Amino acid sequence: MEKSFEQNTYVLQEDDEFGTVKIADDVVAVIAGLAATEVKGVAAMAGNISNELMSKMGVKRLSKGVKVEVIGKSVKADINLIVEYGYNIPAISQKVQEKVKSTIENMTGLEVTDVNIRIAGVNMIKN
Repeated sequence: MEKSFEQNTYVLQEDDEFGTVKIADDVVAVIAGLAATEVKGVAAMAGNISNELMSKMGVKRLSKGVKVEVIGKSVKADINLIVEYGYNIPAISQKVQEKVKSTIENMTGLEVTDVNIRIAGVNMIKN
């Protein structure tokens, strides 16, 4: 069990006096997903088919639609979005990129090198 925990964990800080701070890549993905959904015009995160099937069965993943790759102290994020109808897609994408980058960097201290956005759909239903 410990081995699988270590595989997806990255050292943020090492200190002989206080110990080590590690973060799981799933945590970085959750941070990215939550930051993306805070941008006005983002309807939802779009997951792959297995995420969609899991959510229909009641299993919610906060990292749905987000893939992160942490290499050393650098992060690359791929985000799949569903946007609201009537919003400017390039403007929303840029805001999401900025929000995700600043949130991950502020919360983890890691450097975000890429935030790639894929628009997977448009929400046509008005709330």
